[in-house]
Amino acid sequence: MRDRDPEGRPRSARPRDAYGRPLPHGAQGVPRVPDDYAPTSERALADARRFLSEGLPFNAHEVFEGRWKCAPDEERELWQGLAQICVGLTHLQRGNGRGALTLFGRGAARVPGDGPYGPVGRAASGLAADSDPEQAITLILDALPG
Repeated sequence: MRDRDPEGRPRSARPRDAYGRPLPHGAQGVPRVPDDYAPTSERALADARRFLSEGLPFNAHEVFEGRWKCAPDEERELWQGLAQICVGLTHLQRGNGRGALTLFGRGAARVPGDGPYGPVGRAASGLAADSDPEQAITLILDALPG
């Protein structure tokens, strides 16, 4: 049976490991980004940069997802794209190069090619299925504005 919040929406209460994989109930996982996290653009970038620098792209994905959910309509594609790129990084960490490439492509397609986020999309597009996860995380981190 799926975990649900007080309003009946599905919410996973299971802890997760550093790669975002669910652990059994009661296990010790890494701290999660709260479901109601609704950051400003600046806060999202700062938090995501911190998680990426700690080698936690799944958490960075949750940060960008939180921004995507509360962003103005004209920004949602950007934040969704950044979240997908971070999930791609997570797939690299898990050894799923094919899944990583799919998400890098989807994410890069949503990130505007011009402006401050263009380097992030270009960096994601240049990653391969066998890219070193730590180097890939550093590449994306270095491309993020801020």
